Formats: sequence, structure tokens, C-alpha cells
Amino acid sequence: MSDPVIDIVLADDHTVVRSGLRLVLESEADLEVVAEAEDVDATVRKVMGYKPSVLVLDINMGGRSSLDSIAEMRAASPDTEIVVLTMQAETEYAREALRSGAKGYLLKEAADTELVEAVRSAAAGHSYVQPAIGARLAAEAPGEWPPDGLTEREAEVLRLIALGHTNKEIGDQLFLSVRTVESHRARIQQKLGIQSRAELVAYALERRMIGRAATDS
Repeated sequence: MSDPVIDIVLADDHTVVRSGLRLVLESEADLEVVAEAEDVDATVRKVMGYKPSVLVLDINMGGRSSLDSIAEMRAASPDTEIVVLTMQAETEYAREALRSGAKGYLLKEAADTELVEAVRSAAAGHSYVQPAIGARLAAEAPGEWPPDGLTEREAEVLRLIALGHTNKEIGDQLFLSVRTVESHRARIQQKLGIQSRAELVAYALERRMIGRAATDS
């Protein structure tokens, strides 16, 4: 049985760019672009109408930033994951996009080699940050590690939670049982006074834990 097709809305204000990205995406059997949008308002309409698996989103369209609309689009179509594809290499843009709910962030210069992987990762519920951007995010992280009294293991579990991994996936990566991961998560929540996953993600973003490699210390 073949894998299910990942339906995509493609948002960029340049027709030539959209055409090139469509070629890259639709060269893969499991990816299909179902609609295109040329500005922020059209993007919101297309997301609400098609409710795609993934939205590939440019930041600047028609002189307007799309970052402010990410939360709106996520609320309108909770099952749509967003991959930001942009010329903006500044880490503050990446951090804001991830904080707003985007699952991926990469530069247009890497589209031909990394966009397909980013889309598939987002569709599976995982985050994807272009390694070069992720390294810069990690380099800007505060000196205290682990933060706020967490152990090394708890900090790594929290980082993986923020990246969208399930308890089983975290256990597989860290060679832990699901029950042990659940215990770590409970201790993290108790130490930080945080209950919801959204709050855990917000905490990890504020502490710049996203993009930090597992071997950092």
C-alpha cells in the first residue's frame, strides 16, 4: 500500500518561485500542491478552504509579514502544519515563527535539498529547522544548561517534547521506556509549575532550547 498523499498549499508572492517550488514538491509521489496563494489574505482563505496537511509559507508577501497570521491559520485549521520558507536568515524571525506555531523554518536557498524533508517532517508532526539556522539558535542559547534546576535528561526530554515528538518517539531516541519518559515529563511539569504541552513548548522557546543539539552541555 502506498503512503497517503500529503496535500500542500503553497504561499509566495512570486509566481516564478511558486512554479519552481511546485516542481520540487510534486516530483515526489507522496506530495501534492492543491492550491497556491500570492498574499497573506489569500493564504488565510486557502488554508480555511482546503485545510491542507502542510502550508509552505513565505514571510514577506506584498510588503506584509505573514508571521502575525500563523496563529490565526493554526486556529482555523489545527491539523495544518506550517513550514516557513523565506529569505530571512535572522534568528529572531525563526524564533518568532516557531513561537507562533510553525513546525518548520528554512531558507529558500535550501529549498531544492531540504524542503521535501521539512514538509514530510511537518506532516508527521515533527519540527524541522534548517541545520544552519538551528545551530545559530543553539549558539544564542543562554549559558545556563540545564535551565531552572532541570537535570540533563529532563532538559533533553523537554526539548524533544517542544519539537513535537511523542513519548514513544522520545523513548526511542533516548533509549528509555515510555513509562520513564512519562515520569520525566511529570517531574518537569512539577519543577516548572507547568501543566499543558503548549506551556512546555512556550517555555522551551523562551529558554531558546529549540535547535540545541542533544550533546550540548
